[in-house]
Amino acid sequence: MNISGNNLPVMSGAGQSGEVYSANLAKKQQQAEGKAALALIEAAGSSAAAQSPAQSTTASLGNNINVYV
Repeated sequence: MNISGNNLPVMSGAGQSGEVYSANLAKKQQQAEGKAALALIEAAGSSAAAQSPAQSTTASLGNNINVYV
């Protein structure tokens, strides 16, 4: 019984599979972050439209300047 690895195929690209796996994980993470960002933007846009408009200040605000000599 011979246990040596002489007859086994050489896996020269073993390091490449790790790189591909890592790149695939990074791509999935970027896609998830992109979806979350789009959801946040859409939520911010819809809440701004649903809010009542800002109350306008009176027209005389800032027109009176007190000057002491």
